Amino acid sequence: MDTRTDSTAGPAAPAAGAAAGDGSGSAAAPGALAFRYSAGFGNQHSSEAVPGALPVGRNSPQRAPLGLYAEQVSGTGFTEPRASNRRSWLYRIRPSAAHPPYRRIGQGTLRAAPFDEAEPDPNRLRWNPLPEPPPGTDFVAGLWTLGGNGDVRRREGMAIHLYRANSSMRDRVFGDADGELLIVPEHGTLLLRTEFGPLAAAPGQVALIPRGVRFLVELPEGESGGYVCENYGTPLALPELGPIGANGLANPRDFLAPTAAYDEAERPVEVIAKFCGGLWATNLEHSPLDVVAWHGNHVPYLYDLRRFNVIGSISYDHPDPSIFTVLTAPGVDFVVFAPRWLVGEDTFRPPYFHRNVMTEYMGLIEGAYDAKAEGFVPGGGSLHNMFSAHGPDRETYARAVAAELAPHKVDDGLAFMFETRWPVSLTAQARNGSHLQRGYDRVWQGLERNFRP
Repeated sequence: MDTRTDSTAGPAAPAAGAAAGDGSGSAAAPGALAFRYSAGFGNQHSSEAVPGALPVGRNSPQRAPLGLYAEQVSGTGFTEPRASNRRSWLYRIRPSAAHPPYRRIGQGTLRAAPFDEAEPDPNRLRWNPLPEPPPGTDFVAGLWTLGGNGDVRRREGMAIHLYRANSSMRDRVFGDADGELLIVPEHGTLLLRTEFGPLAAAPGQVALIPRGVRFLVELPEGESGGYVCENYGTPLALPELGPIGANGLANPRDFLAPTAAYDEAERPVEVIAKFCGGLWATNLEHSPLDVVAWHGNHVPYLYDLRRFNVIGSISYDHPDPSIFTVLTAPGVDFVVFAPRWLVGEDTFRPPYFHRNVMTEYMGLIEGAYDAKAEGFVPGGGSLHNMFSAHGPDRETYARAVAAELAPHKVDDGLAFMFETRWPVSLTAQARNGSHLQRGYDRVWQGLERNFRP
């Protein structure tokens, strides 16, 4: 990939840690690639890979600078309130409009709502990690849909995908018109080359690709696997803090947008579009990642989950899991269970037994989850549909009620949750897959009667 950047926005040396900086810092997980980023969620960012490429005082001058084409990408309706309106202006070598017709292509294990392959199921379900994919599987080919809800054509609801890939996208670029993609790597770094510039997302970080933004995925470590939440509806945003005040949870400055880079090579490139649930493709004689400069707020982001500022109880009782919300939208939340201290007095410290109207899909990035002693492994996942009773397994319960309640730090795992207000219907491949754990209900067996009046 022949990518050009300016001297302040190009690839840097590998970094040993993450740094949000003051708006132009670099960031990487240990051992990962580092790039220059622009900090701040929802900001009006701007970047140019060549000085003078951004017009001054207007978005679409009669002649855009340097012979570039001005193009607006709108992620929300034109008349959305100013606070929620998402759009960016791109200044590119060729306009996106210059392409041949799209043709329908196969979509492998990728599915979209409405999900009607299997009857909605109230049972609690859990899966092992996806099997290894065949050699030559890239990110798009490696997308595997577990299920979801809503209707992709009405832009409401969400889909839960997993991915396993062992090959970089070579001269293939992908864009999703159906929704934004929240990508959660579990193993293997993803180098995401987007129209706005590059992002390097390692396990423990997440990447957000807005609706309609084109990108490709390279695998610097040779393989990768993880999770994807596809949000069909209103874009994800930071939750309101209410009585928490001005600070806490995910801080806006820790979200990092890329800086401009462009690919000007002349070579055949396949452009894949996800549109109303199907995959379509066209071919260009150049890369569509040819944006030399841009400005706006409809942009990709990178976020390090370990920067989440956990808010919790310092007296008694375990708070509701909503206190761990990183991003939210009507109908879908993204929640992280990051390292934190437990100090509650006379308190059952693991998540309590509960039944709730929200549906929870939980995944594990590393280590162990404090409510499940065994069977829930990195790369796997569990689904508890609405009002499906769940909570700690028997071993976790027995250990928690007998524990000495000294201050205890939970730092041996990193788990997350895709939470949705609607039930999740499964795909047939998820309901019948070989990696579905049969007999998941057994983890609650042995929770015997202790009541002795």
